Amino acid sequence: MPEPTRRTPRFHPYTWLAWLAATAAPALLTRNPIYLSVLLLAVGLTYRTLAREHPEHRGWEFLIRLAVLLWLFTTLFNALTVHAGATVIFRLPTRWPVIGGPITLEAAAYGLASGLSLLTILVTFITFHMALDPGRLLRLVPAALFQAGVVTAIAITFVPQMIRSVQEIKEAQEIRGHRFRGVRDLLPLFIPLLTTALERAIQLAESMEARGFGASTRRRANRTAIGALTLTLLILLAFGLFAYGYWRAYRFESGLLISIALGGLIGIFWAIGRQAPRTRYRRWLWRPWDTLVTTASLLAASAILATRLIDHAALIYYPYPPFGLQPDIRPWLCALMLVPALPAAVIAYGRHKAARHERSGDTRRHPLRDVADGVAG
Repeated sequence: MPEPTRRTPRFHPYTWLAWLAATAAPALLTRNPIYLSVLLLAVGLTYRTLAREHPEHRGWEFLIRLAVLLWLFTTLFNALTVHAGATVIFRLPTRWPVIGGPITLEAAAYGLASGLSLLTILVTFITFHMALDPGRLLRLVPAALFQAGVVTAIAITFVPQMIRSVQEIKEAQEIRGHRFRGVRDLLPLFIPLLTTALERAIQLAESMEARGFGASTRRRANRTAIGALTLTLLILLAFGLFAYGYWRAYRFESGLLISIALGGLIGIFWAIGRQAPRTRYRRWLWRPWDTLVTTASLLAASAILATRLIDHAALIYYPYPPFGLQPDIRPWLCALMLVPALPAAVIAYGRHKAARHERSGDTRRHPLRDVADGVAG
Protein backbone atom coordinates (compact mmCIF):
# COMPACT_ATOMS: atom_id res chain seq x y z
CA MET A 1 0.00 0.00 0.00
CA PRO A 2 1.50 3.36 -0.94
CA GLU A 3 2.19 5.81 1.81
CA PRO A 4 -0.29 8.69 2.02
CA THR A 5 0.94 12.14 1.21
CA ARG A 6 2.67 14.12 3.92
CA ARG A 7 -0.34 16.32 4.39
CA THR A 8 -2.77 13.43 4.91
CA PRO A 9 -4.56 14.19 8.18
CA ARG A 10 -4.15 11.66 10.94
CA PHE A 11 -5.63 11.18 14.35
CA HIS A 12 -4.74 8.56 16.92
CA PRO A 13 -5.92 5.04 15.89
CA TYR A 14 -8.11 4.79 19.01
CA THR A 15 -9.78 8.02 17.94
CA TRP A 16 -10.71 6.49 14.60
CA LEU A 17 -12.02 3.35 16.32
CA ALA A 18 -14.29 5.53 18.48
CA TRP A 19 -15.36 7.41 15.33
CA LEU A 20 -16.18 4.09 13.67
CA ALA A 21 -18.35 3.07 16.64
CA ALA A 22 -20.24 6.38 16.52
CA THR A 23 -20.84 5.98 12.78
CA ALA A 24 -21.48 2.26 12.34
CA ALA A 25 -23.84 1.96 15.32
CA PRO A 26 -26.62 4.22 13.92
CA ALA A 27 -26.06 2.97 10.38
CA LEU A 28 -26.73 -0.59 11.56
CA LEU A 29 -29.52 0.17 14.04
CA THR A 30 -31.84 2.47 12.13
CA ARG A 31 -33.63 2.57 8.78
CA ASN A 32 -34.98 6.08 9.29
CA PRO A 33 -34.12 7.87 6.01
CA ILE A 34 -33.81 11.28 7.69
CA TYR A 35 -31.28 10.04 10.25
CA LEU A 36 -29.40 8.09 7.59
CA SER A 37 -29.28 11.12 5.27
CA VAL A 38 -27.82 13.30 8.04
CA LEU A 39 -25.36 10.55 8.95
CA LEU A 40 -24.31 10.08 5.32
CA LEU A 41 -23.79 13.83 4.98
CA ALA A 42 -21.56 13.86 8.08
CA VAL A 43 -19.53 10.84 6.94
CA GLY A 44 -19.29 12.32 3.45
CA LEU A 45 -17.75 15.51 4.82
CA THR A 46 -15.04 13.51 6.58
CA TYR A 47 -14.51 11.41 3.47
CA ARG A 48 -14.09 14.48 1.25
CA THR A 49 -11.67 16.00 3.74
CA LEU A 50 -9.50 12.88 3.75
CA ALA A 51 -9.84 12.29 -0.01
CA ARG A 52 -8.52 15.76 -0.72
CA GLU A 53 -4.93 14.59 -0.28
CA HIS A 54 -5.25 10.82 -0.48
CA PRO A 55 -3.79 9.17 -3.60
CA GLU A 56 -6.42 6.39 -3.79
CA HIS A 57 -9.63 8.37 -3.56
CA ARG A 58 -10.45 8.01 -7.28
CA GLY A 59 -10.59 4.24 -6.93
CA TRP A 60 -12.84 4.54 -3.91
CA GLU A 61 -15.11 6.96 -5.73
CA PHE A 62 -15.60 4.30 -8.40
CA LEU A 63 -16.69 1.89 -5.66
CA ILE A 64 -19.05 4.51 -4.22
CA ARG A 65 -20.66 4.97 -7.62
CA LEU A 66 -21.26 1.22 -7.75
CA ALA A 67 -22.83 1.44 -4.30
CA VAL A 68 -25.17 4.20 -5.51
CA LEU A 69 -26.26 1.93 -8.36
CA LEU A 70 -26.80 -0.85 -5.81
CA TRP A 71 -28.93 1.59 -3.79
CA LEU A 72 -31.13 2.29 -6.79
CA PHE A 73 -31.36 -1.43 -7.55
CA THR A 74 -32.38 -2.17 -3.96
CA THR A 75 -35.14 0.43 -4.13
CA LEU A 76 -36.45 -0.91 -7.43
CA PHE A 77 -36.19 -4.55 -6.35
CA ASN A 78 -38.10 -3.99 -3.12
CA ALA A 79 -40.78 -1.95 -4.91
CA LEU A 80 -41.34 -4.65 -7.53
CA THR A 81 -41.28 -7.70 -5.26
CA VAL A 82 -43.06 -6.47 -2.11
CA HIS A 83 -46.69 -5.69 -2.83
CA ALA A 84 -47.72 -4.58 0.67
CA GLY A 85 -48.84 -1.04 1.42
CA ALA A 86 -51.85 1.25 1.07
CA THR A 87 -50.49 3.85 -1.40
CA VAL A 88 -50.61 2.16 -4.80
CA ILE A 89 -48.51 3.88 -7.50
CA PHE A 90 -49.53 1.54 -10.35
CA ARG A 91 -50.38 -2.09 -10.94
CA LEU A 92 -48.63 -4.77 -12.98
CA PRO A 93 -50.53 -7.74 -14.41
CA THR A 94 -50.97 -10.39 -11.75
CA ARG A 95 -50.05 -13.13 -14.22
CA TRP A 96 -46.46 -11.84 -14.21
CA PRO A 97 -44.48 -13.94 -11.73
CA VAL A 98 -42.95 -12.25 -8.66
CA ILE A 99 -43.41 -8.66 -9.84
CA GLY A 100 -47.11 -8.90 -10.73
CA GLY A 101 -49.45 -6.96 -8.45
CA PRO A 102 -49.70 -3.49 -6.92
CA ILE A 103 -46.51 -1.39 -6.75
CA THR A 104 -46.76 0.65 -3.56
CA LEU A 105 -45.03 3.76 -2.30
CA GLU A 106 -44.40 2.10 1.05
CA ALA A 107 -42.35 -0.71 -0.53
CA ALA A 108 -40.31 1.81 -2.53
CA ALA A 109 -39.69 3.90 0.61
CA TYR A 110 -38.53 0.89 2.61
CA GLY A 111 -36.22 -0.23 -0.20
CA LEU A 112 -34.82 3.28 -0.43
CA ALA A 113 -34.15 3.35 3.32
CA SER A 114 -32.48 -0.08 3.28
CA GLY A 115 -30.27 0.89 0.34
CA LEU A 116 -29.36 4.14 2.04
CA SER A 117 -28.24 2.17 5.08
CA LEU A 118 -25.97 -0.02 2.92
CA LEU A 119 -24.52 3.04 1.18
CA THR A 120 -23.81 4.72 4.51
CA ILE A 121 -22.07 1.63 5.88
CA LEU A 122 -19.92 1.35 2.76
CA VAL A 123 -18.88 5.03 2.84
CA THR A 124 -18.15 4.67 6.56
CA PHE A 125 -15.71 1.81 6.09
CA ILE A 126 -14.10 3.46 3.06
CA THR A 127 -13.49 6.57 5.14
CA PHE A 128 -12.15 4.45 8.00
CA HIS A 129 -9.81 2.66 5.62
CA MET A 130 -8.52 5.97 4.22
CA ALA A 131 -7.97 7.33 7.72
CA LEU A 132 -6.29 4.29 9.26
CA ASP A 133 -4.00 2.18 7.11
CA PRO A 134 -3.89 -1.61 7.74
CA GLY A 135 -0.41 -1.39 9.26
CA ARG A 136 -1.61 0.84 12.10
CA LEU A 137 -4.75 -1.24 12.46
CA LEU A 138 -2.65 -4.40 12.77
CA ARG A 139 -0.79 -2.92 15.72
CA LEU A 140 -4.09 -2.76 17.63
CA VAL A 141 -4.58 -6.53 17.43
CA PRO A 142 -3.54 -8.38 20.63
CA ALA A 143 -0.19 -10.11 20.35
CA ALA A 144 -1.79 -13.54 20.83
CA LEU A 145 -3.86 -13.02 17.68
CA PHE A 146 -1.14 -11.58 15.49
CA GLN A 147 -1.51 -14.31 12.86
CA ALA A 148 -5.24 -13.67 12.51
CA GLY A 149 -4.47 -9.95 12.41
CA VAL A 150 -2.01 -10.39 9.54
CA VAL A 151 -4.53 -12.46 7.58
CA THR A 152 -7.24 -9.86 8.23
CA ALA A 153 -4.94 -7.04 7.14
CA ILE A 154 -4.17 -8.88 3.91
CA ALA A 155 -7.88 -9.39 3.29
CA ILE A 156 -8.63 -5.71 3.98
CA THR A 157 -6.01 -4.53 1.50
CA PHE A 158 -7.32 -6.79 -1.26
CA VAL A 159 -9.88 -4.33 -2.62
CA PRO A 160 -7.59 -1.24 -2.54
CA GLN A 161 -4.82 -3.17 -4.27
CA MET A 162 -7.22 -4.41 -6.92
CA ILE A 163 -8.52 -0.88 -7.55
CA ARG A 164 -4.98 0.45 -7.82
CA SER A 165 -4.05 -2.36 -10.23
CA VAL A 166 -7.08 -1.59 -12.41
CA GLN A 167 -6.07 2.08 -12.57
CA GLU A 168 -2.48 1.23 -13.46
CA ILE A 169 -3.52 -1.22 -16.18
CA LYS A 170 -6.02 1.26 -17.63
CA GLU A 171 -3.42 4.02 -17.72
CA ALA A 172 -0.86 1.73 -19.38
CA GLN A 173 -3.35 0.62 -22.02
CA GLU A 174 -4.58 4.15 -22.69
CA ILE A 175 -0.98 5.21 -23.31
CA ARG A 176 -0.83 2.46 -25.93
CA GLY A 177 -3.96 3.84 -27.60
CA HIS A 178 -6.52 1.41 -26.20
CA ARG A 179 -9.92 2.92 -25.37
CA PHE A 180 -12.63 1.31 -23.24
CA ARG A 181 -15.93 1.52 -25.09
CA GLY A 182 -18.00 -1.25 -23.54
CA VAL A 183 -18.14 -4.64 -21.87
CA ARG A 184 -16.21 -6.27 -24.73
CA ASP A 185 -13.19 -4.12 -23.89
CA LEU A 186 -12.98 -5.54 -20.36
CA LEU A 187 -11.13 -8.70 -21.46
CA PRO A 188 -7.78 -6.90 -22.08
CA LEU A 189 -8.22 -5.47 -18.59
CA PHE A 190 -9.23 -8.68 -16.83
CA ILE A 191 -6.33 -10.89 -17.94
CA PRO A 192 -3.51 -8.54 -16.79
CA LEU A 193 -5.46 -7.97 -13.57
CA LEU A 194 -5.64 -11.72 -12.89
CA THR A 195 -1.95 -12.16 -13.70
CA THR A 196 -0.96 -9.28 -11.44
CA ALA A 197 -3.06 -10.65 -8.57
CA LEU A 198 -1.47 -14.10 -8.86
CA GLU A 199 2.05 -12.64 -8.96
CA ARG A 200 1.33 -10.51 -5.91
CA ALA A 201 -0.08 -13.51 -4.02
CA ILE A 202 3.02 -15.60 -4.78
CA GLN A 203 5.37 -12.78 -3.75
CA LEU A 204 3.44 -12.27 -0.53
CA ALA A 205 3.56 -15.99 0.32
CA GLU A 206 7.31 -16.14 -0.37
CA SER A 207 8.05 -13.06 1.71
CA MET A 208 5.95 -14.35 4.62
CA GLU A 209 7.69 -17.72 4.48
CA ALA A 210 11.12 -16.04 4.32
CA ARG A 211 10.27 -14.07 7.46
CA GLY A 212 9.20 -17.23 9.29
CA PHE A 213 5.50 -16.40 9.49
CA GLY A 214 3.66 -19.15 11.36
CA ALA A 215 6.82 -20.63 12.84
CA SER A 216 6.79 -21.34 16.56
CA THR A 217 9.52 -21.86 19.10
CA ARG A 218 7.23 -23.99 21.26
CA ARG A 219 7.60 -27.73 21.19
CA ARG A 220 5.03 -29.81 19.34
CA ALA A 221 3.73 -31.33 22.58
CA ASN A 222 3.11 -27.88 24.06
CA ARG A 223 1.29 -26.70 20.94
CA THR A 224 -0.91 -29.81 21.03
CA ALA A 225 -1.71 -29.31 24.71
CA ILE A 226 -2.56 -25.61 24.22
CA GLY A 227 -4.74 -26.42 21.22
CA ALA A 228 -6.60 -29.17 23.11
CA LEU A 229 -7.14 -26.92 26.12
CA THR A 230 -8.40 -24.06 23.91
CA LEU A 231 -10.82 -26.37 22.12
CA THR A 232 -12.11 -27.72 25.45
CA LEU A 233 -12.71 -24.22 26.79
CA LEU A 234 -14.51 -23.19 23.60
CA ILE A 235 -16.81 -26.24 23.88
CA LEU A 236 -17.53 -25.39 27.53
CA LEU A 237 -18.24 -21.78 26.54
CA ALA A 238 -20.69 -22.86 23.82
CA PHE A 239 -22.39 -25.30 26.18
CA GLY A 240 -22.64 -22.61 28.87
CA LEU A 241 -24.22 -20.12 26.46
CA PHE A 242 -26.70 -22.77 25.30
CA ALA A 243 -27.61 -23.68 28.88
CA TYR A 244 -27.96 -20.02 29.87
CA GLY A 245 -30.43 -19.40 27.06
CA TYR A 246 -32.55 -22.57 27.23
CA TRP A 247 -32.39 -23.83 30.84
CA ARG A 248 -33.59 -20.99 33.01
CA ALA A 249 -33.42 -23.08 36.19
CA TYR A 250 -29.64 -23.46 35.83
CA ARG A 251 -28.66 -19.91 34.94
CA PHE A 252 -26.31 -19.53 37.91
CA GLU A 253 -24.44 -22.74 37.07
CA SER A 254 -24.29 -21.89 33.36
CA GLY A 255 -23.10 -18.36 34.15
CA LEU A 256 -20.36 -19.81 36.33
CA LEU A 257 -19.36 -22.17 33.51
CA ILE A 258 -19.22 -19.24 31.04
CA SER A 259 -17.03 -17.25 33.43
CA ILE A 260 -14.61 -20.15 33.90
CA ALA A 261 -14.35 -20.75 30.14
CA LEU A 262 -13.81 -17.05 29.36
CA GLY A 263 -11.23 -16.73 32.13
CA GLY A 264 -9.35 -19.75 30.81
CA LEU A 265 -9.37 -18.42 27.24
CA ILE A 266 -8.14 -14.99 28.37
CA GLY A 267 -5.36 -16.70 30.33
CA ILE A 268 -4.30 -18.76 27.30
CA PHE A 269 -4.28 -15.69 25.03
CA TRP A 270 -2.29 -13.73 27.61
CA ALA A 271 0.29 -16.54 27.88
CA ILE A 272 0.59 -16.83 24.09
CA GLY A 273 0.89 -13.05 23.76
CA ARG A 274 3.85 -13.01 26.15
CA GLN A 275 5.70 -15.34 23.78
CA ALA A 276 5.18 -12.98 20.81
CA PRO A 277 7.21 -9.86 21.63
CA ARG A 278 6.68 -6.71 19.58
CA THR A 279 9.01 -3.92 18.63
CA ARG A 280 7.77 -0.34 18.35
CA TYR A 281 9.85 2.15 16.41
CA ARG A 282 7.49 5.07 16.86
CA ARG A 283 5.05 5.82 19.63
CA TRP A 284 1.60 7.15 18.83
CA LEU A 285 0.88 10.58 20.21
CA TRP A 286 -2.36 11.55 21.86
CA ARG A 287 -3.32 15.16 21.16
CA PRO A 288 -6.12 17.41 22.52
CA TRP A 289 -8.18 16.97 19.36
CA ASP A 290 -8.03 13.20 19.92
CA THR A 291 -9.65 13.73 23.31
CA LEU A 292 -12.34 15.92 21.73
CA VAL A 293 -13.25 13.55 18.90
CA THR A 294 -13.00 10.38 21.00
CA THR A 295 -15.16 11.77 23.82
CA ALA A 296 -17.83 13.04 21.43
CA SER A 297 -17.83 9.78 19.47
CA LEU A 298 -18.10 7.54 22.52
CA LEU A 299 -20.88 9.67 23.98
CA ALA A 300 -22.78 9.57 20.69
CA ALA A 301 -22.37 5.80 20.32
CA SER A 302 -23.44 5.23 23.94
CA ALA A 303 -26.48 7.48 23.54
CA ILE A 304 -27.59 5.67 20.39
CA LEU A 305 -27.16 2.24 21.99
CA ALA A 306 -29.04 3.40 25.09
CA THR A 307 -31.83 4.72 22.88
CA ARG A 308 -31.98 1.37 21.14
CA LEU A 309 -32.44 -0.39 24.50
CA ILE A 310 -34.74 2.11 26.25
CA ASP A 311 -36.82 3.58 23.40
CA HIS A 312 -36.75 1.02 20.65
CA ALA A 313 -39.30 2.87 18.51
CA ALA A 314 -37.13 5.99 18.26
CA LEU A 315 -34.87 4.38 15.66
CA ILE A 316 -37.43 2.23 13.89
CA TYR A 317 -38.76 3.12 10.46
CA TYR A 318 -41.49 0.88 9.08
CA PRO A 319 -43.62 2.58 6.41
CA TYR A 320 -46.14 -0.23 6.01
CA PRO A 321 -49.58 0.01 7.67
CA PRO A 322 -50.55 0.53 10.45
CA PHE A 323 -47.47 2.76 10.73
CA GLY A 324 -47.07 5.95 8.73
CA LEU A 325 -45.04 6.65 5.66
CA GLN A 326 -43.53 9.80 7.17
CA PRO A 327 -40.53 9.04 9.43
CA ASP A 328 -40.51 10.19 13.03
CA ILE A 329 -37.80 12.80 13.68
CA ARG A 330 -36.20 13.71 16.97
CA PRO A 331 -33.81 16.68 16.78
CA TRP A 332 -31.39 15.38 19.40
CA LEU A 333 -30.93 12.16 17.41
CA CYS A 334 -30.20 14.24 14.28
CA ALA A 335 -27.56 16.09 16.33
CA LEU A 336 -25.94 12.76 17.28
CA MET A 337 -25.80 11.80 13.61
CA LEU A 338 -23.64 14.87 12.93
CA VAL A 339 -20.86 13.74 15.29
CA PRO A 340 -18.99 11.79 12.52
CA ALA A 341 -18.33 15.14 10.82
CA LEU A 342 -16.25 16.30 13.79
CA PRO A 343 -12.86 15.12 12.36
CA ALA A 344 -13.54 17.13 9.19
CA ALA A 345 -14.33 20.22 11.25
CA VAL A 346 -11.17 19.83 13.36
CA ILE A 347 -8.97 19.36 10.29
CA ALA A 348 -10.54 22.31 8.48
CA TYR A 349 -10.10 24.49 11.55
CA GLY A 350 -6.49 23.36 11.87
CA ARG A 351 -5.75 24.21 8.26
CA HIS A 352 -7.38 27.61 8.59
CA LYS A 353 -5.46 28.51 11.75
CA ALA A 354 -2.18 27.21 10.33
CA ALA A 355 -2.64 29.16 7.08
CA ARG A 356 -3.41 32.37 8.97
CA HIS A 357 -0.43 31.73 11.21
CA GLU A 358 1.85 31.42 8.17
CA ARG A 359 0.46 34.57 6.56
CA SER A 360 1.24 36.50 9.71
CA GLY A 361 4.96 35.91 9.06
CA ASP A 362 5.59 34.08 12.33
CA THR A 363 8.27 31.43 11.67
CA ARG A 364 7.30 29.36 14.69
CA ARG A 365 5.26 26.26 13.90
CA HIS A 366 1.60 26.53 14.84
CA PRO A 367 0.41 23.64 17.08
CA LEU A 368 -2.64 22.94 14.93
CA ARG A 369 -0.37 22.47 11.93
CA ASP A 370 0.22 18.92 13.16
CA VAL A 371 -3.36 17.81 12.54
CA ALA A 372 -3.39 19.51 9.15
CA ASP A 373 -0.09 18.05 8.02
CA GLY A 374 -0.71 14.54 9.25
CA VAL A 375 2.08 14.21 11.76
CA ALA A 376 -0.24 13.58 14.69
CA GLY A 377 0.12 9.80 14.39
